[in-house]
Amino acid sequence: MREPLEQDAHSPGGAPSGRVGPGADATALQSELEGLRSALSSRPVIDIARGILIASTSCTSQQAWDILVAASQNSNIKLRAIAHQLVESFHGNPLPPATRRVLHAANSQTCAR
Repeated sequence: MREPLEQDAHSPGGAPSGRVGPGADATALQSELEGLRSALSSRPVIDIARGILIASTSCTSQQAWDILVAASQNSNIKLRAIAHQLVESFHGNPLPPATRRVLHAANSQTCAR
């Protein structure tokens, strides 16, 4: 009968996890928790920004999401920051020119498909 192999510093599937020790697990979990909290707190403003895009461009919900993603990727600005700027512009604050340009370009690219 064979001895079971030990899987220290490995994930349950046997692949290396890249973490060592219980402190690293706690740090990874804390980081993941912070990321999830950030995502939850930014979700409402992103959804409002999608609604603004849907109403102002007659695009679909998926196209509005694609516009925000493309604008974020092409400008190296966090998606939640672009969404916040768009919502603020709806309330009377001017949309920064750079954000206006990337949103316009992303809208043209997305809706041209």
